[in-house]
Amino acid sequence: MSTTIKTTEPLEINFSEFDEYIRQGEPDQREKAGIWSVAIGLQQVDGLQTSDFLRQTARRNIEGEISIDEARKVVREYYVSKSQHEAVNEDEQEADRVSANIAAILRSKTFNFSTLGYTSVHRRIFDGVMKHAGELRKYDITKKEWVLQGDTVLYLNWEDLRMALDYDLAQEKQFSYIGLSSDDMIAHLTKFVSGLWQIHAFPEGNTRTTAVFTILYLRSLGWQVDNGMFAKHAWYFRNALVRANYHNVQKNIDYTFTYLERFFRNLLLGEAWDLRSRYLHIAAPEEWRGQPQITEKTSAQSITEKDSKSQFDTLGLSLEERMILSAIASDPYLKQQQMTELIHKSIATVKRITINLQERGLLRRENGKRNGKWLLGKEVKL
Repeated sequence: MSTTIKTTEPLEINFSEFDEYIRQGEPDQREKAGIWSVAIGLQQVDGLQTSDFLRQTARRNIEGEISIDEARKVVREYYVSKSQHEAVNEDEQEADRVSANIAAILRSKTFNFSTLGYTSVHRRIFDGVMKHAGELRKYDITKKEWVLQGDTVLYLNWEDLRMALDYDLAQEKQFSYIGLSSDDMIAHLTKFVSGLWQIHAFPEGNTRTTAVFTILYLRSLGWQVDNGMFAKHAWYFRNALVRANYHNVQKNIDYTFTYLERFFRNLLLGEAWDLRSRYLHIAAPEEWRGQPQITEKTSAQSITEKDSKSQFDTLGLSLEERMILSAIASDPYLKQQQMTELIHKSIATVKRITINLQERGLLRRENGKRNGKWLLGKEVKL
């Protein structure tokens, strides 16, 4: 693999709630703002969005009004009080409490590179959120993946979880990055993180745990981690892990580490690969297959006439509307927060588009926010 940067600069989108601190704040403010950006951004992997209250609490911590431990306490007490008076949005509560927990972990200077340390990260992330936080799963799992058109990665059987964690972490602990080229370092790191994630040691929260553990590990090795990568591209990170662990001979699909390597090359080498989840879909429609060098600024305007001719033509839909409907056709449970990365637009734009599609009868929501799913209107023919 060449170290030459192959793509143009990715689109600059304000995914961070705290850009003003990162760019203009004091050193301690910049560090805390970066940490909170990662903590909040990682909720994308499960399509979760934090509340205004959480973001206000984060600002109080960044500005030095309260400590990180006090911030966690404020969030915890907020939901205890709220649950006594009104129904609580469970997705939002999880996003808020997990974000505060992750911020506290990333703010600390401790790290234990072992199976105990890995399970401890999960326990600390989901403290007060999951009943069995930090405990290995006791059953086998499958997960339908949007990027695999509803198929699943084959995860490790539950009986061998601890043995697999012990082995992978012991092997990595003995490995030395000294003297390796940048390409070789990235290639090895990619395979280690991919393998750790494929074990899927916990019933839920594996990607967030792997991401936080990876950040701590990279710091322990002396790497300067670009917080913006996990803040802006968390869902891409998860989809890249999926593609690295999936193959299907019948569909002529092999394992590919390319997408995950691009994430780490941007993260650690400052390269500028264009990280969009739609490039990773195994059966992406033509209008998704832009080349990595095409920037969002020009993509919508530069689609060819052939690409614009689709099954949606008679409905008069925009590119973003077509992409959202196609994505929902692959995964009816897709969250709006995940759609933001798919079409590279803000959550407000995604909400506006989905509301508009519902008003036109092209889309409807069934069974509410947490466990609900999207249904396509009868006029939408795929």
